[in-house]
Amino acid sequence: MTRLPPRTLRGQLTAGLVTLLALACLAVGITTALALRGFLMGRLDEQLAASGGRFAASLEHEAQPDADNRPDTRGQAESTFGARLLNGSVTQAAVVDDTTDRPLQLTPGDRRALVAIPVDGQGHSIRISALGAYRVSAVRGDDQDTLITGLPLHPVEETVHRLEAVEAVLFGAALVVTGIAGALWVRISLRPLQRVTARAAEVAGLPLASGEVAMPGPLPDTDSRTEVGQVGTALNHMLGHIENALIRRQAGEERLRQFAADASHELRTPVANIRGHAELALRHHGPVPGEVRHALERIDGESQRMTRLVDDLLLLARLDAGRPLEHEPVDLTLLILNATDDARAAGPDHRWLLDLPDNPVTLTGDAHRLQQAIGNLLANARTHTPPGTEVTIALTTDQNSVSVSVSDNGPGIPEELQQEVFGRFVRADHARSRSAGSTGLGLAIVHAVITAHGGTITVTSSPEHTAFRLTLPD
Repeated sequence: MTRLPPRTLRGQLTAGLVTLLALACLAVGITTALALRGFLMGRLDEQLAASGGRFAASLEHEAQPDADNRPDTRGQAESTFGARLLNGSVTQAAVVDDTTDRPLQLTPGDRRALVAIPVDGQGHSIRISALGAYRVSAVRGDDQDTLITGLPLHPVEETVHRLEAVEAVLFGAALVVTGIAGALWVRISLRPLQRVTARAAEVAGLPLASGEVAMPGPLPDTDSRTEVGQVGTALNHMLGHIENALIRRQAGEERLRQFAADASHELRTPVANIRGHAELALRHHGPVPGEVRHALERIDGESQRMTRLVDDLLLLARLDAGRPLEHEPVDLTLLILNATDDARAAGPDHRWLLDLPDNPVTLTGDAHRLQQAIGNLLANARTHTPPGTEVTIALTTDQNSVSVSVSDNGPGIPEELQQEVFGRFVRADHARSRSAGSTGLGLAIVHAVITAHGGTITVTSSPEHTAFRLTLPD
């Protein structure tokens, strides 16, 4: 499995620092190793030039040695190599061993390598099978022959390798220390950026959609001379704009909520008067033309619908304003039984089924509002499903909550409307039939009441199955 490079800024900076240092150490190591090797090679070439080919020259008459022409090993370093070439072939080859010369057996490859050495008195590197790597130089002898003198490269290679090992240890330790210290330094340097990230995450977790929102204070350490400070300054400005926008939005919502409450309250009296006058006119015992009676009946019906609409708007305005609810023991089982009896009376063509536990279920809340919420769910199922639809009301409990579900086998809610079904004045006439008289606020009231009790309500829908499930804390 291939490991991905670090994605965090801290990891990237630390990795970049260590990588740059590693490249610098590699460049320094290669440069020093090459420089040392060149220096040692130069010294070795100087030793070859200083020897003057004396050891190789002493091999010219090795076949008949005497006091004057035996191999000259005086002043020659141990492992010094000497060879004599005549007419393009090696005639003698020896190596100094314990201040004496030792004839050396050469392979055909060694002989070819010696013959190929330029006769220029300069140092050249070759490899001799029995000895290893050597630095050799070739010069002309007195007898029109070629004299080759060589010194081993092993000391040079050993010194260079030792330097490389020391550099590897030192540079490795330096990389480890630099990596740890660099990570700590980058961590300290990025603390202001971490505060910016934490503040942004804090703001992202706030419920900004509705209600009054308390924005966090501005960030400190916003030095415009640094990049992190510039980001902090920009974030502070953005938070300030968001706070002003939220304050204006909240003020607008408060004004709209207050207007709805005031308008609903003021409309209750004239609507009640209209309804009263219509009922009074309908009770007149004298002859009333049919058209007039029909108009009065319509006025009475619409005034009743307007009364429900005004009451619903006033209730929503009060719930939005955080009007406290009653907190008293509520027999939820009895509320469901009563709401189901009302639904049977209003919708005799539907099938109403109950799924209740054996023992009564009680909780703390506002009995009137919970009765209204459950009644609205049943009225929604009755109003928006055709006759003959089966509606099931189920009550379940667990350790910390109570759940009420209202499900039906009607035509269902379109998927695009399921997210908006608890909005105000939301209708889905193209998916469900609708009887006259609905205000379009029933499910909005259910949502507001359940939310005010600290509960939740959800809906799942598909063709021939729709279920509203509300959950209340026990």
